[in-house]
Amino acid sequence: MQRPNYNNPPPAHSPPLHHPVPQHVSTVPQLRSPPPPQPPSQPQSGYGYGQQGGGMPPQQGGYNMHPSFGGFINDPTTQLGFQMGKSAVDAGQQYMEQNFGRFVSVSALKHYFNVTNSYVLTKLRIILFPWWHRPWSRQQRHNPDPSSSAALLYQPPREDVNSPDMYIPTMALVTYILLSTLLAGLRGAFHPELLGYTATIAISVTLLEILIIRTGTFLLAISSSSQLLDLVAYSGYKFVHVIVSLLLSHLTSWLGFGSAWVSWVLFLYCFSANAFFLMRSLRYVLLPNQDGQGMGTVNPAAGYGVARSQKNRRTQFLFVYSYVVQFGFMVWLSKV
Repeated sequence: MQRPNYNNPPPAHSPPLHHPVPQHVSTVPQLRSPPPPQPPSQPQSGYGYGQQGGGMPPQQGGYNMHPSFGGFINDPTTQLGFQMGKSAVDAGQQYMEQNFGRFVSVSALKHYFNVTNSYVLTKLRIILFPWWHRPWSRQQRHNPDPSSSAALLYQPPREDVNSPDMYIPTMALVTYILLSTLLAGLRGAFHPELLGYTATIAISVTLLEILIIRTGTFLLAISSSSQLLDLVAYSGYKFVHVIVSLLLSHLTSWLGFGSAWVSWVLFLYCFSANAFFLMRSLRYVLLPNQDGQGMGTVNPAAGYGVARSQKNRRTQFLFVYSYVVQFGFMVWLSKV
């Protein structure tokens, strides 16, 4: 049985398709930023960016500052934040002076960081080539306050190239730590713990040397804190010689004519320069006046008298510290 085929012819005309047409047209409003605040003394100009009569009002102070920035500075909340921050900084500074001042005088410590660029360059030349430097004596200045530190009786480093400073030792310590890790990286032996290990070694050497200096000053009856700071400052100059020795040794190896004896020659020169520099400089710290006036001569800058036997012990300590102690520490620091 077959299904009948119904042939329905298509309609002659199909009905048109109708698309929905919006009946209410909505317009999006144009958003504009609010006008910048103006001083109360000046009238409010037109709304928007374009203002009549010359644009934005002139600013006070001559710095061409945006008005909104001036409003931010003058805001009461901002002023309160500034006052709280200033109070916190003052409280922290006072706390540091009260606690750190128990061990080291802050005013005396600032004396050792009073340097200039010309002083740093000249001091580095003296440290590396001390053989022809003259004179070695430090310049004194009049201090009307007799209770102040003895270090203030000397000119600051920026005015006297023979005055010790702590800027060069501090920068040399940081440079040594970075240079040691850099050289280890060039050899392919760098690992993340090396930076902390090198910093620990350098700081340990510094603390151990300060302990030796402290013990020596106690045995030699050196009670002035300014002289202790002088010794601490002088102890940091060896990092400059260690840095130069390491750089020249690796440079000669990179150029192809480096060897063990070349490295030792460079090291011995840097060691000799450091020892000679310390011997000449520390003579005016540990020993009395070199004017040959006999026993019990008084150093007016140091404010104490030294007998002949005490002078001999200080001379021996100066020699041992400048040669024996420095040689051991420099060899230790050069093994990187």
